[in-house]
Amino acid sequence: MSAGKPVAILVVRTAAGGRLDRFIAGALDVSRSEAQRWIDGGRVTVAGASRAASSTVREGEEVVVAPGPPETSAAAPDADVRFEVLHVDDEIVVVVKPPGLVVHPARGHETGTLVNGLLARGLFAHDVLDEAESSQGSHLRPGIVHRLDKGTSGVMVVARTARAREFLKAQFRAQSIERAYEAIVVGAAESRTFSTMHGRHPRDRLRFTSRVSQGKWAITHVRVLTSLRGATHVECTLETGRTHQIRMHLAESGTPVLGDPVYGRTPGAAELRELAVHLGH
Repeated sequence: MSAGKPVAILVVRTAAGGRLDRFIAGALDVSRSEAQRWIDGGRVTVAGASRAASSTVREGEEVVVAPGPPETSAAAPDADVRFEVLHVDDEIVVVVKPPGLVVHPARGHETGTLVNGLLARGLFAHDVLDEAESSQGSHLRPGIVHRLDKGTSGVMVVARTARAREFLKAQFRAQSIERAYEAIVVGAAESRTFSTMHGRHPRDRLRFTSRVSQGKWAITHVRVLTSLRGATHVECTLETGRTHQIRMHLAESGTPVLGDPVYGRTPGAAELRELAVHLGH
C-alpha cells in the first residue's frame, strides 16, 4: 500500500483481543513489519491515542492508519540474473520468469531480482526510470505492473516506457487483461469459482487466508483440465490479483498446489511425494 489518506478501521468482535500490528496487517493487506513501522512512526492511533504495536485492540475501537511510503533501497543492474526474453519492442518487453526468481527488490531480496536483470540489459527507457526515481519506492520496480510469486514460473509483460506503464495499469484496472495459470494440485479438484475475502493470516505472516473479517475481495475461476492419479491438472483465471490468491483458494478447498512449501500438504501416493519434494525446492 502506498502513502495516502488516513484509513479508519473499526475493530469487530472477531478481531478483538489481537495485537495492533497484526490487526493492521490483516485489515490492510500489508506486512506486519510495515504495520510496525507505521506505528513506530506515529502514523497509527487507536481511539484517538497512540499505542504500542504489541497492544491489543478491543471491539468497537476505531483504528486510524495514515499509510507511510515504502522503505526504499537502490536497484542496481545485475547481469547474473537469468531469464528468457520472448518479445521486445519500443514499448514493452515480454519475459519468462523462472521459478525461484523474485520480481522486484524488497526487504530480504535487495538484488538478484528480475528488475535488476532488466536494468543490466538496458531494457528500460529513460522516462520510466526518471519517473520511478522521483516517486517514493517506485525506483525498486520500474515498469513492473504485475508480478508472480517467487516460486511461480510464467510469462510477464513489463513496460519499457512511462506511456506503456500507464496503459498497462489502466488495462489491469479495467480487467481487460486475462491472466491464466496452470497448476498440478493434490487430490481431485473440481471446476468452480472462488469468491472470498482475502487477508494476511493472523498467526502466520507468510500466509494469506479467506477466513478473515477484514480484507479485500478475491475471485478465482478454476477449470479442470485433466484428472490424474492422486492429482489434478487445472487452469486458474483471475478477476482479482491478490498475493498468493490462487495458492490460498486451492489449498483452502483441500487441493493445494503440488510441492507448495507454504500452503501444501504431503501427498498420499509415493510417486507424488517424491515429485512434491523436488518441486518444493
